[in-house]
Amino acid sequence: MTKRKFPNPRARKDGLIVQNLPDETLVYDLERDRAHCLNQTAAFVWQHCDGRSNAKEIARALNHTIQQPVDEKLVWLAIDHLGRSHLLTEAPALPPHVAGLNRREVMRALGLSAAVAIPVVASIVAPTPAQAATCFGAGASCTSSAQCCSGICDSVCIGP
Repeated sequence: MTKRKFPNPRARKDGLIVQNLPDETLVYDLERDRAHCLNQTAAFVWQHCDGRSNAKEIARALNHTIQQPVDEKLVWLAIDHLGRSHLLTEAPALPPHVAGLNRREVMRALGLSAAVAIPVVASIVAPTPAQAATCFGAGASCTSSAQCCSGICDSVCIGP
């Protein structure tokens, strides 16, 4: 039986604005108007998806960083979430021993001590600039004319 080779994951860099914070990484996808919040584990995996490292090597590096045993399944779970969030150039197919596992099943397989390291990618749809640009109707409280649909503010919006 020949072992199937899975391509090494590569993080997407184009069309993204990335802000690294102490406990998380925020990624804004300019193409899809989506914001993603990656916890430390997901951010670590994403930052190590260089196209050269495979999931086993990323797990080894994560193990060294957090000083806890890290199963390769945990890294594959992160890769799956990152791929679904369009944060990889190409979402690699999951190996059979990982395909179909969800976060709960990974926690059960790895034990409760691994719960700290479970990767989380939380995503929200961000409004486009046109959607975000709302104005107040006549009679609404305002502080500047730019807030009023009529363009006239006298502590309340004046206009039709």
